[in-house]
Amino acid sequence: MDPLLRARAAGQSGLLTRGQALAGGLSAKAVEWRLTSGRWSVVHPGVYQTMPGREGWEARAVAALLHAGPGAALCQDSAGHAWGLLRHEPDPIRVVIPAGRRVRDVPGVVVTRSRRAPDRVHPTAWPHRTTPEHTVLDLGADHGPDRAIRVAAKAIGLELTTPERLRAALGQRARQPSRSLLLEVLADVADGCESPAERRYVRDVERAHGLPHSRRQTRAGRAGRRDVEYPCGVVVEVDGRLGHSSWTDVQRDGRRDRRTLTSGRLTLRCYWTDLVPTGCALADDVAQVLRDRGWAGSPRRCSATCTVGAGPWNIAPR
Repeated sequence: MDPLLRARAAGQSGLLTRGQALAGGLSAKAVEWRLTSGRWSVVHPGVYQTMPGREGWEARAVAALLHAGPGAALCQDSAGHAWGLLRHEPDPIRVVIPAGRRVRDVPGVVVTRSRRAPDRVHPTAWPHRTTPEHTVLDLGADHGPDRAIRVAAKAIGLELTTPERLRAALGQRARQPSRSLLLEVLADVADGCESPAERRYVRDVERAHGLPHSRRQTRAGRAGRRDVEYPCGVVVEVDGRLGHSSWTDVQRDGRRDRRTLTSGRLTLRCYWTDLVPTGCALADDVAQVLRDRGWAGSPRRCSATCTVGAGPWNIAPR
């Protein structure tokens, strides 16, 4: 092959379209000979693998884009995996194309059409994919706000986007499911929340029950951070399902709690079971500890069935 055509194939996970091969100087007969001899293989109609053995997820994603043609981009969980936001390799590959085009269905590829596709595709990323902002919002639309905050926090942590750009993208999506809740979620991400469990604590425990405003993700030593910290020296560590399940994690958290105590702070550790279905009992516990540490306020009930307030709130703090 021509060196430029060979380089193009290398940049496309070994893949070429029939049109690219012909434009690169190969004749139709030369293409047919490579296919019949087994040097190339057909991945999709008109899409060929020129380097047999390259069959990983990225090669399948690029093949889907080449099949879908101009303006095609990975979307939803396929874009999420391409950006490094999701670990699992999605199957099928999901691709979005401009609304004015149609593409033949092929196995392993789901193609959707959108009038907004050209505005939501990243201008330089390869394989072509939706922007990090619209990818995060697509994932939130498919799986709810809990997943949205987890993915948004990861995208911000990887420096793929910012809370401001996420909110701007949300402003373009009037029909986004749970839109008002997502605006609150993104505000929490900007303020330091890093998991659905942390968001639930801030929303359902701290704000819903009138506890004092906390700081989130404050520094603790050289590399550590505290999830929630109150001015009176009370630290709340919110352990979600991710990152706190192994014995190593338990030992690490124990060491961090001891270091916090030696600095004059008290650690309260809570879990998903303390937050779901309600965080009322946890709010009561946190409020009593805060009062004991000097908070002069009182918690409020979040609903008619809320259990907060049964404690001795008429007793002055120490």
